[in-house]
Amino acid sequence: MSGPLHPPGDDLLARVRALRESPDATDPALARALGATDDALLLVEAGRLLQGVPAGRLTAAPAGCPTTLRVAIAATFTADDVLPLLRATLLAAGVDAELHLCPYDQLGVELSDPGSALAAFAPQATLCLLDAGALLPQDWDAAAPEKAGGAARDRAGELAATAAEFAGRTGSAVLLHTVPLPRPDRRSVISFRGAASLGRAWREANTVLLAAGESQEGLYTLDLEALLADVPGPVRDERRYRFGRMAWTPQVELAYAREAAHFCRAVTGRGRKVLVLDLDDTLWGGVLGDDGPAGIELGTLYPGDCYTDLQRRALALRRQGVLLAVCSKNEQALVDDVLATHPDMILRPDDFVAVAADWQRKDLRIAALADELNLGIDAFVFADDSPFECGMVRESLPQVDTVHLAGDPADHASRLLDGARFVQLGSTATDSERTELYRGRRRRHRLSTAHASAEDYLRALDLSVTVGLATPYTLPRLAQLELRTNQFNMTGRSHGEAVTRRLAESDEHLVLSVEVADRFGAEGVVGGVWLDRGPDRWVVRNLVLSCRVLSRGVEQAVLQYVADRARSGGATFLDALFTPTARNAPAAALYPSAGFTPAEDPAGSTPAQDPTGEETPARHRARLDSLPPLTPDWITLVPKEALDHV
Repeated sequence: MSGPLHPPGDDLLARVRALRESPDATDPALARALGATDDALLLVEAGRLLQGVPAGRLTAAPAGCPTTLRVAIAATFTADDVLPLLRATLLAAGVDAELHLCPYDQLGVELSDPGSALAAFAPQATLCLLDAGALLPQDWDAAAPEKAGGAARDRAGELAATAAEFAGRTGSAVLLHTVPLPRPDRRSVISFRGAASLGRAWREANTVLLAAGESQEGLYTLDLEALLADVPGPVRDERRYRFGRMAWTPQVELAYAREAAHFCRAVTGRGRKVLVLDLDDTLWGGVLGDDGPAGIELGTLYPGDCYTDLQRRALALRRQGVLLAVCSKNEQALVDDVLATHPDMILRPDDFVAVAADWQRKDLRIAALADELNLGIDAFVFADDSPFECGMVRESLPQVDTVHLAGDPADHASRLLDGARFVQLGSTATDSERTELYRGRRRRHRLSTAHASAEDYLRALDLSVTVGLATPYTLPRLAQLELRTNQFNMTGRSHGEAVTRRLAESDEHLVLSVEVADRFGAEGVVGGVWLDRGPDRWVVRNLVLSCRVLSRGVEQAVLQYVADRARSGGATFLDALFTPTARNAPAAALYPSAGFTPAEDPAGSTPAQDPTGEETPARHRARLDSLPPLTPDWITLVPKEALDHV
């Protein structure tokens, strides 16, 4: 029998077993329960039982839109329990992961050998787990800690170089981490000066790993040593380590698995994008309507400093590309005045993409905002102190991540930031401008309702589309965009930044960036094209456009530019690849509507390399001399090379 399952006592493992044993059963609240428990051993068992159970059966993820990911674990110690922990934490995040565990202590070999089982698995995310023995020589001399530290620095550099080479060769996103030094190694040095020398040298070795995560394409570093400051107890259980070379305690394994799951969510582009905040007892203490602007609690004294701190954290999120919005049951004019003039407010009106202060239901307000911003409801986080409002939103919009800011306001900021809800792999210049970009989107939405027809609205926009070669500055944005885009991603896949950069530097390929502007301002880089170019035939291996510029004819203008460029490069044919996914239906009609027809791979040629190793996309083809004009008459197409010569 299908439907939610809640066995008596709501026992977590009983719910997991019931889900596993009933193929049609669902338990949408199970993901939240898995995320809430800190019982590492229970989660290990749950992860084993959940092998083969789709994420959609235990989350409120949109039906038909699973996120899948191939994840490999390569460790210098026994990491068997990390695998089920990672499965449980990924399923709780709505990610169906195919997991691969490399043989014990074969990390270097698996990464460096192009013929290894790891390379054959073609992971999209690779987790490299390191213990102290990966950096510290077995026979290190506690009487000469600086020498041991130098060896650790050298080994860290070698590991980072090997991981970076693997990332560049395979396109996998690789996660390293800083390595905590176990207590027995720290205590082996008995002098305070010697311990300080060892500590400094060890941190320098970890700094090598951190620096690699900052600068190397496709390589990222988790600061595990800093993370473990919040995990009680030792790094390792000596009995487990001596018996089975298990370098971490279960609690450390769980802490790592949760952070690794956040990383995997970032690889899939599943970080949340919008934070919707209540006002009373959330952004400030007290009730504005009762206490008045002078009576709300903000500033440097408790409890006002708690709300000030939450505002600072929200502002930091906004500066990294998270959209902020207000949804409050209040008087709009009073709220606007406080946001603009209260001397202790950190957040100001320009920091918000929308401020809704009225008496409408908050779930309806959030749904309307999602429509105005053209974002999926699963991009939203809602934070409120009211259990009623949180319950209403959670019941009506289960895809929204609802954060109940209950209890002491001193904990509010931490509660909001826990769970890495807004995680992303990297940031770009566009992120800091995102609030203004989405304000423009809301203005466009309002303009569209004021015109009788779609074409009248589009002509009123004064659209221009600029297409040209990607630059070192736009390449990170293009990789981010391809990763995050689902609706208009012609293959539903991502090359990654390292492969994108390699293609951009190759004479046999092109990577193009697409920028859009209109009467409301510039949208920035909103699309990209990845091309193979041959003497007679060019191939569009992928074309992506941000959902915020869909339904304007931008894709036709981009295809016009590609066709013009291929024609001027001497090509006769333009091929284009398309793979249908659960979410890219809006892209399906582009090539047929432009005059492309289904085609086989050209005889004797090598199909364009698929970045994920999955099934070969369908191929469409057009003769360049028979393509009709594609750019709509309401768009001005601007080749970037023309601007470069002005």
